[in-house]
Amino acid sequence: MSLIKRDTPRPIKFTPGINPYAAGSVMAEFGNTKVHITANVQESVPPFLKGKGQGWVTAEYAMLPSSTHTRSERERKGASGRTQEIQRLIGRSLRSIVDMQKLGERSIMIDCDVIVADGGTRTTSISGAYIALEMAVKKLMKAGLLKENPIKDSLAAISIGINKNDEVIADLNYEEDSSCGTDMNIVMTGSGKFVEVQGTAEGEPFSMDHLQALLGCAQTALKVVMKEQKAVLENL
Repeated sequence: MSLIKRDTPRPIKFTPGINPYAAGSVMAEFGNTKVHITANVQESVPPFLKGKGQGWVTAEYAMLPSSTHTRSERERKGASGRTQEIQRLIGRSLRSIVDMQKLGERSIMIDCDVIVADGGTRTTSISGAYIALEMAVKKLMKAGLLKENPIKDSLAAISIGINKNDEVIADLNYEEDSSCGTDMNIVMTGSGKFVEVQGTAEGEPFSMDHLQALLGCAQTALKVVMKEQKAVLENL
Protein backbone atom coordinates (compact mmCIF):
# COMPACT_ATOMS: atom_id res chain seq x y z
CA MET A 1 0.00 0.00 0.00
CA SER A 2 1.38 3.42 -0.98
CA LEU A 3 2.15 5.88 1.81
CA ILE A 4 1.32 8.81 -0.48
CA LYS A 5 -2.23 10.17 -0.40
CA ARG A 6 -1.71 13.29 -2.56
CA ASP A 7 1.35 14.16 -4.64
CA THR A 8 -0.07 17.10 -6.59
CA PRO A 9 -0.13 20.71 -5.39
CA ARG A 10 -3.25 22.74 -4.90
CA PRO A 11 -4.28 24.87 -7.91
CA ILE A 12 -1.33 27.10 -8.83
CA LYS A 13 -1.47 30.54 -10.38
CA PHE A 14 1.38 32.93 -11.12
CA THR A 15 0.37 36.41 -12.30
CA PRO A 16 3.48 38.31 -13.47
CA GLY A 17 3.89 42.05 -13.95
CA ILE A 18 1.52 43.12 -11.19
CA ASN A 19 3.74 46.00 -10.03
CA PRO A 20 4.81 48.57 -12.65
CA TYR A 21 7.59 49.99 -10.48
CA ALA A 22 9.47 46.77 -9.73
CA ALA A 23 12.06 45.15 -12.01
CA GLY A 24 10.16 41.90 -11.54
CA SER A 25 6.85 41.16 -9.86
CA VAL A 26 4.36 38.34 -9.49
CA MET A 27 1.34 37.28 -7.47
CA ALA A 28 1.94 33.67 -6.47
CA GLU A 29 -1.07 31.59 -5.49
CA PHE A 30 -1.16 28.02 -4.18
CA GLY A 31 -4.77 27.22 -3.32
CA ASN A 32 -6.00 30.10 -1.16
CA THR A 33 -2.49 31.23 -0.22
CA LYS A 34 -1.53 34.45 -1.99
CA VAL A 35 1.85 36.18 -1.87
CA HIS A 36 2.71 39.50 -3.56
CA ILE A 37 6.37 39.37 -4.65
CA THR A 38 8.62 42.06 -6.12
CA ALA A 39 12.25 42.15 -7.20
CA ASN A 40 14.17 45.43 -7.22
CA VAL A 41 17.71 46.12 -8.38
CA GLN A 42 20.19 48.28 -6.49
CA GLU A 43 23.50 49.27 -8.06
CA SER A 44 25.35 48.55 -4.84
CA VAL A 45 26.22 45.65 -2.55
CA PRO A 46 26.46 45.23 1.24
CA PRO A 47 29.68 46.57 2.80
CA PHE A 48 31.20 43.10 3.19
CA LEU A 49 31.08 42.61 -0.60
CA LYS A 50 32.35 46.00 -1.78
CA GLY A 51 35.27 45.76 -4.18
CA LYS A 52 34.95 42.01 -4.65
CA GLY A 53 33.30 42.19 -8.07
CA GLN A 54 30.29 40.14 -7.12
CA GLY A 55 26.63 40.74 -6.41
CA TRP A 56 24.08 39.82 -3.79
CA VAL A 57 20.55 38.46 -3.69
CA THR A 58 18.51 38.80 -0.52
CA ALA A 59 14.88 38.68 0.59
CA GLU A 60 12.42 40.12 3.06
CA TYR A 61 9.16 38.46 4.11
CA ALA A 62 6.11 39.78 5.89
CA MET A 63 2.57 38.73 6.66
CA LEU A 64 0.01 41.50 6.22
CA PRO A 65 -2.30 42.14 9.18
CA SER A 66 -5.37 40.47 7.64
CA SER A 67 -3.56 37.54 6.03
CA THR A 68 -4.71 35.15 8.77
CA HIS A 69 -7.98 34.39 10.55
CA THR A 70 -7.27 37.01 13.20
CA ARG A 71 -5.54 40.32 12.56
CA SER A 72 -1.84 40.23 13.34
CA GLU A 73 0.18 43.26 14.33
CA ARG A 74 2.74 44.70 11.93
CA GLU A 75 6.33 44.01 12.97
CA ARG A 76 7.27 47.63 13.67
CA LYS A 77 10.02 46.82 16.18
CA GLY A 78 11.93 44.45 13.91
CA ALA A 79 11.35 41.06 12.39
CA SER A 80 10.32 38.19 14.64
CA GLY A 81 12.39 35.02 14.86
CA ARG A 82 9.97 33.23 12.50
CA THR A 83 10.13 36.07 9.96
CA GLN A 84 13.92 36.19 10.05
CA GLU A 85 14.15 32.43 9.57
CA ILE A 86 11.81 32.52 6.57
CA GLN A 87 13.45 35.45 4.80
CA ARG A 88 16.88 33.86 5.29
CA LEU A 89 15.51 30.66 3.76
CA ILE A 90 14.18 32.57 0.74
CA GLY A 91 17.42 34.49 0.30
CA ARG A 92 19.80 31.55 0.51
CA SER A 93 17.53 29.46 -1.74
CA LEU A 94 17.70 32.12 -4.46
CA ARG A 95 21.45 32.62 -4.03
CA SER A 96 22.00 28.91 -4.65
CA ILE A 97 21.02 29.35 -8.31
CA VAL A 98 22.79 32.66 -9.03
CA ASP A 99 26.39 33.16 -10.18
CA MET A 100 27.27 36.23 -8.12
CA GLN A 101 30.33 37.03 -10.23
CA LYS A 102 28.17 37.33 -13.35
CA LEU A 103 25.68 39.51 -11.47
CA GLY A 104 28.38 42.10 -10.84
CA GLU A 105 28.42 44.58 -7.97
CA ARG A 106 24.67 45.01 -7.67
CA SER A 107 21.98 43.62 -5.40
CA ILE A 108 18.59 42.17 -6.18
CA MET A 109 16.13 42.66 -3.33
CA ILE A 110 13.14 40.32 -3.17
CA ASP A 111 10.12 41.34 -1.10
CA CYS A 112 7.49 38.72 -0.27
CA ASP A 113 4.29 40.02 1.33
CA VAL A 114 1.69 37.43 2.31
CA ILE A 115 -1.80 38.66 1.47
CA VAL A 116 -3.64 35.45 2.35
CA ALA A 117 -2.08 32.70 4.46
CA ASP A 118 -3.59 29.24 4.04
CA GLY A 119 -0.48 27.14 4.50
CA GLY A 120 2.81 27.03 2.61
CA THR A 121 3.56 30.74 2.65
CA ARG A 122 7.35 30.26 2.66
CA THR A 123 7.29 27.72 -0.17
CA THR A 124 4.85 29.83 -2.19
CA SER A 125 7.18 32.80 -1.65
CA ILE A 126 10.21 30.89 -2.95
CA SER A 127 8.42 29.55 -6.02
CA GLY A 128 7.13 33.01 -6.89
CA ALA A 129 10.40 34.75 -6.01
CA TYR A 130 12.19 32.70 -8.65
CA ILE A 131 9.88 34.16 -11.31
CA ALA A 132 10.40 37.72 -10.05
CA LEU A 133 14.17 37.13 -10.04
CA GLU A 134 14.08 35.89 -13.64
CA MET A 135 12.12 38.99 -14.66
CA ALA A 136 14.60 41.33 -12.98
CA VAL A 137 17.59 39.63 -14.61
CA LYS A 138 15.89 39.70 -18.01
CA LYS A 139 15.38 43.45 -17.61
CA LEU A 140 19.06 43.95 -16.73
CA MET A 141 20.15 41.96 -19.76
CA LYS A 142 17.80 43.85 -22.06
CA ALA A 143 19.29 47.12 -20.79
CA GLY A 144 22.79 45.83 -21.53
CA LEU A 145 23.81 45.89 -17.88
CA LEU A 146 24.53 42.16 -17.84
CA LYS A 147 26.54 40.33 -20.51
CA GLU A 148 25.63 36.85 -19.32
CA ASN A 149 22.64 35.41 -17.50
CA PRO A 150 23.75 34.79 -13.88
CA ILE A 151 20.87 32.39 -13.16
CA LYS A 152 22.22 28.84 -13.32
CA ASP A 153 19.06 26.80 -12.72
CA SER A 154 15.36 27.08 -11.94
CA LEU A 155 14.03 26.86 -8.38
CA ALA A 156 10.82 25.86 -6.62
CA ALA A 157 9.61 24.79 -3.19
CA ILE A 158 6.77 22.76 -1.71
CA SER A 159 5.46 21.77 1.71
CA ILE A 160 4.89 18.10 2.53
CA GLY A 161 3.38 16.44 5.58
CA ILE A 162 2.28 13.21 7.22
CA ASN A 163 -1.30 13.23 8.43
CA LYS A 164 -2.89 11.35 11.33
CA ASN A 165 -3.42 8.31 9.09
CA ASP A 166 0.31 8.10 8.31
CA GLU A 167 -0.36 9.32 4.76
CA VAL A 168 1.94 11.73 2.93
CA ILE A 169 0.32 14.78 1.35
CA ALA A 170 1.78 17.59 -0.74
CA ASP A 171 1.20 21.33 -0.49
CA LEU A 172 -0.55 21.51 2.87
CA ASN A 173 -3.29 24.04 3.52
CA TYR A 174 -3.66 25.53 6.99
CA GLU A 175 -6.03 22.86 8.30
CA GLU A 176 -3.82 20.04 7.00
CA ASP A 177 -0.67 21.69 8.29
CA SER A 178 -2.06 22.22 11.78
CA SER A 179 -3.14 18.58 12.09
CA CYS A 180 -0.05 16.90 10.60
CA GLY A 181 2.37 15.07 12.85
CA THR A 182 5.31 15.76 10.52
CA ASP A 183 5.92 18.90 8.47
CA MET A 184 8.56 19.28 5.78
CA ASN A 185 9.55 22.10 3.42
CA ILE A 186 11.63 21.14 0.41
CA VAL A 187 13.44 23.45 -2.01
CA MET A 188 14.78 21.98 -5.26
CA THR A 189 16.38 23.10 -8.50
CA GLY A 190 15.07 22.28 -11.93
CA SER A 191 17.96 19.83 -12.39
CA GLY A 192 16.65 17.85 -9.43
CA LYS A 193 19.12 18.90 -6.75
CA PHE A 194 18.06 19.69 -3.19
CA VAL A 195 18.69 23.18 -1.85
CA GLU A 196 16.95 22.81 1.49
CA VAL A 197 15.15 20.02 3.35
CA GLN A 198 13.43 21.17 6.54
CA GLY A 199 11.62 18.36 8.33
CA THR A 200 10.33 17.95 11.87
CA ALA A 201 8.30 15.31 13.63
CA GLU A 202 6.03 17.27 15.94
CA GLY A 203 4.46 14.11 17.27
CA GLU A 204 5.60 10.54 16.60
CA PRO A 205 9.00 10.11 14.91
CA PHE A 206 8.77 9.14 11.23
CA SER A 207 10.37 6.15 9.56
CA MET A 208 12.87 5.88 6.71
CA ASP A 209 10.00 4.68 4.51
CA HIS A 210 8.10 7.85 5.33
CA LEU A 211 11.18 10.00 4.66
CA GLN A 212 11.61 8.42 1.23
CA ALA A 213 7.89 8.88 0.56
CA LEU A 214 8.11 12.55 1.61
CA LEU A 215 11.04 13.20 -0.74
CA GLY A 216 9.43 11.30 -3.60
CA CYS A 217 6.14 13.13 -3.10
CA ALA A 218 7.97 16.47 -3.15
CA GLN A 219 9.80 15.62 -6.37
CA THR A 220 6.53 14.73 -8.09
CA ALA A 221 4.73 17.84 -6.83
CA LEU A 222 7.61 20.14 -7.74
CA LYS A 223 7.52 18.99 -11.35
CA VAL A 224 4.02 20.48 -11.51
CA VAL A 225 5.19 23.73 -9.92
CA MET A 226 8.13 24.05 -12.31
CA LYS A 227 5.90 23.39 -15.30
CA GLU A 228 3.69 26.31 -14.24
CA GLN A 229 6.72 28.55 -13.69
CA LYS A 230 8.11 27.68 -17.10
CA ALA A 231 4.81 28.41 -18.83
CA VAL A 232 4.69 31.88 -17.26
CA LEU A 233 8.31 32.75 -18.08
CA GLU A 234 8.00 31.58 -21.68
CA ASN A 235 5.14 34.03 -22.24
CA LEU A 236 6.94 37.10 -20.89
